[in-house]
Amino acid sequence: MLKDSRVSGGRSLAWEKPLERTTPSVGRGRGSASRGKPGIEHVRSHITRIAREGDNIAALTQRFGWKAFVTNAGHTRLSLQDAVVCYRNAYRVERIFTRLKSRGHIAPLFVKRNDQIEGLTSLLTLGVRVLTVMECVLRRSLENDHAKLPGLHPENKQKMADKPTAERILHAFRTIALTIIKHVAGEESLRRLTPLSG
Repeated sequence: MLKDSRVSGGRSLAWEKPLERTTPSVGRGRGSASRGKPGIEHVRSHITRIAREGDNIAALTQRFGWKAFVTNAGHTRLSLQDAVVCYRNAYRVERIFTRLKSRGHIAPLFVKRNDQIEGLTSLLTLGVRVLTVMECVLRRSLENDHAKLPGLHPENKQKMADKPTAERILHAFRTIALTIIKHVAGEESLRRLTPLSG
């Protein structure tokens, strides 16, 4: 694993392999001179020393310790520190696929035509975009108002959330229902909405 990640050489290890040998008697009961006693060897390795290889660690740090940031904003508009902060606070594209796989509960589908594949992909990505926009707008509003929302954690209703997910928000509104009753003769209609908060 270290070799595949190209980070080997940062530590040097020393270990011992003590050998323990036991000779139990074959079969049940007490042993005798004529009964066989096969030898069983137990080897258990344990680390005795771990040392840092300073030169190798420094070389690895120089090789893997850099990240490229690309932006079209000039230095008068966005400094290097601000660019790093914006990058770290930006929405990660990987979360889209995490939402589709772990939270969307997508079952395998069999499609034949290309337009089916394109339509299904567009539908799924559209749903994720709606969740993303909802989440970003809500978090920005909470940050501007310096507010937190209670009741979004099922395990602790008193816990306050300043960065709620769109899934938790939709789950909190799952009991809300809008009832519309239309009159047959007239154009008036009655609307009833359940309370937004309990």
